[in-house]
Amino acid sequence: MLQNSPASKMPFNLTKPERLNLERMADYSSVQSMPGIWSLAQKQFAQIIALKDPHANPEVVITYAQMYQQIQMFASGLQTLGMQAGERIALIADNSPRWMIADQGIMMAGAVDVVRGAQAEREELLFILADSGSTALVVEDCKTLKKLRESLDSLPIRLVILLSDETEVEESLKILNFSALMALGSKNTLEPVNQNRQTLATLIYTSGTSGKPKGVMLSHGNLLHQIETFGTVLPPQKGDRVLSILPSWHVYERTCEYFILSQGCTQIYTNIRYLKQDLKEFKPQLMVGVPRLWESLYEGVQKQFREQPASKQRLVNSLLSLSQRYVEARRVVQGLSLENLHPSIWQRLINGIQTIVLWPLHALGEHLVYKKVREATGDVKRMISGGGSLAKHLDNFFEIVGIEILVGYGLTETSPVTNVRRPWHNLRGSSGQPIAGTEIRIVDLETRQPLPTEQRGLIMARGPQIMQGYWQNPEATAKAIDPEGWFDTGDLGWVTQQNDLVVTGRAKDTIVLTNGENIEPTPIEDACLRSRYIDQIMLVGQDQRSLGSLIVPNLEALQQWAASQNLYLRVPEEGRGMRGEGRGEENPSHLQEINLESKLIQDLFRQELNREVQNRPGYRSDDRIGPFKLILSPFSVENGMMTQKLSIRRNVVMERYHDIINGMFA
Repeated sequence: MLQNSPASKMPFNLTKPERLNLERMADYSSVQSMPGIWSLAQKQFAQIIALKDPHANPEVVITYAQMYQQIQMFASGLQTLGMQAGERIALIADNSPRWMIADQGIMMAGAVDVVRGAQAEREELLFILADSGSTALVVEDCKTLKKLRESLDSLPIRLVILLSDETEVEESLKILNFSALMALGSKNTLEPVNQNRQTLATLIYTSGTSGKPKGVMLSHGNLLHQIETFGTVLPPQKGDRVLSILPSWHVYERTCEYFILSQGCTQIYTNIRYLKQDLKEFKPQLMVGVPRLWESLYEGVQKQFREQPASKQRLVNSLLSLSQRYVEARRVVQGLSLENLHPSIWQRLINGIQTIVLWPLHALGEHLVYKKVREATGDVKRMISGGGSLAKHLDNFFEIVGIEILVGYGLTETSPVTNVRRPWHNLRGSSGQPIAGTEIRIVDLETRQPLPTEQRGLIMARGPQIMQGYWQNPEATAKAIDPEGWFDTGDLGWVTQQNDLVVTGRAKDTIVLTNGENIEPTPIEDACLRSRYIDQIMLVGQDQRSLGSLIVPNLEALQQWAASQNLYLRVPEEGRGMRGEGRGEENPSHLQEINLESKLIQDLFRQELNREVQNRPGYRSDDRIGPFKLILSPFSVENGMMTQKLSIRRNVVMERYHDIINGMFA
C-alpha cells in the first residue's frame, strides 16, 4: 500500500478489498469542508462533463471547470449581497444542475443551507423557514415564490434568489434571478471562509411518517465521511455515467451525488417520464434509487412478458423458476444464503451439485431472456438501493437476470449510510455490513442492553456520520443520541456473524394484536407485492384480533385476468382517471360484468394474499391477513400519503381511510 494513498490516511480498519478499492479513488483527506472538494476536482477532471440535463431547453452541459467557477460566482454573489457565515439560507428547489451550483455556492459562502423540494406543502415549507430562522431564500421559480410570498413578510427573509431566469420586482423584497446573481458574483472577489469538519453545513428537515419535521444538523465532517468511505465499496471510474432521478435535496441522493462528482463521473438528470429512454440512450454504469423505482422497472419487464404468446410465457416462467433454484443453491455454496447462514459440508456439497446441474438451464435463460432484460434497462452495471427494504422477489429477479443491486441502510440523521452490501459479499435480504468507521449494536427494546448475534432488537449506530443533533431541540437530541454517542435508529433488526445487518421493520410501525403478538408489517407487505394484482399495500390491525390490509390493485393486470375468464371488469371512472387511463372499450354484450366488490375479484385477492403470506419464510399464523379493502387512489407524494423517498406515511393513510379501516373490523 502506498504511504500517501487515500487508504493509508483513513483512520479506520479496512478489509483488503476495501483498501484496494480506495487506492483507486481521488484523495480528499486534506479537505476540511465540502466546498474544498471542488477546487481539487476541477484540477483533476477539468474538461470532463460533470452535470448534464438533456431534458432542459436548451440542454445543459457543464464541465468540472465550469461547475467550480459557477459555484464560486454564486457564493461571491451571496457575500456581495451581505450574507454572512453561519446564516441559514433556505434552498427550496428540485433536481437541476443549478440546484447543485446553489447548494455548494451557499456552503462556499459560509452559510448553512436548509433544503426541501419545491413540491412540498406550503405549510411545511413555511414551518421550515420559520423554525430554521432562514434569512435568505433560494427558490425554484416564480411559481414556488408565489406559493410562499404572502407569508414572507412575517419571517426574517431579506433576500430571494430565483434559480430561473424569470424577472420579479417587488419594492418590499430584494429579488434577483440566477443570471443576475451570477453576474454580480463575477464582478466581486470571493472572500475565504474559515470552516472545519465540525462546522454546520446543512439542515435537512425530516418529513418522516408522523409528527412535525425536525431539523437534522449535518456538519461538513458528517458529509465528508460519506464521500471518503463510499469508495471502499464502490469505486467508479472518471467519466462513468450516473443517472439521477431521486430528489437532490434528500440526503441519500445528495451524498451519492457528492461522491460520484468527487470522482469525475458525469451526472445525467432524468425523471420517470424519460427513465426508460435515458437508460437505453446513456447506458449508465451506475444508478441510485429506492425500492419503488426497481419495482417499476420489474413491472415493466413483467408487462412485456405478459404480452408474449402463452407458449413463450410458459417458457419464460419455467426458466425463471429454474434460475431461482440455481441462484438459491449458489448462495448456499457461497455462504450467502440468509435462509441457511450456517450450512453443513453436506449441504454445501448437495447445493454445489445442484448448481452444476442447473447451470446449463440458467445459461439458456441468459441467452434467451436475461440478456434482453438487461438491454431493455440500458445494461446498467450496478444499482444502489436505499430508502427502504427491498422486497425479496425484486432481489431474486435482478440477481437472476444479472443486474447487481447493492442495498444500503441509513437515515437522514446518519448522513445517511451506515451499512451497505458489498459486491464481494452481497447477502441478499440484508442491508450489508457497516461502512468504514461505523459501529452497529442491537439492543433490547426495553432494557437497552446489547443482544447476542442473530437475536432481534433495536438497531443502534455510532460513527463519524451521526448528526450533531436536532436544530434547537435538545430534548429530541438527547432522546435520539445517548451519552456514549449511540444513535437510536428506531428500526428493528439483527446482525449475522459476519456483521451483516438485517432490518425487519420500524419499532413504531409494529402492529400489536389483541393476543399480544407484535407484527412487523414491512416484510409481509413486501411478500404480498409479489402478486401481479397488487400494486401497493399497507397492513392495519392495531389492537385488533387479526391483520387487515388496504390494497391498491393493479387494474391492468386485473382486466387481463377478467378477459381470460371471459368476464368484463367495470372500473369506475375515478380509477381510470387516477391511472391516466382512457375509457376503454364498452362491455361486449356476451360477457358477464363484474366490479372490484364482486365475489370473484374478492376471492382472487384472498387467494393471492394467502399464498404470498404463507410462502414467506418464517410464516406464523398471526401473519395471516384477514379483512382487506381494495382502494382506487394510489399512495403518492402528491396526495400526501408517501414521503419524498416513497415510504408510506402510515399515519396519513390511517387518518384518510379511518372509516374504511374501522368498517373492515366491525
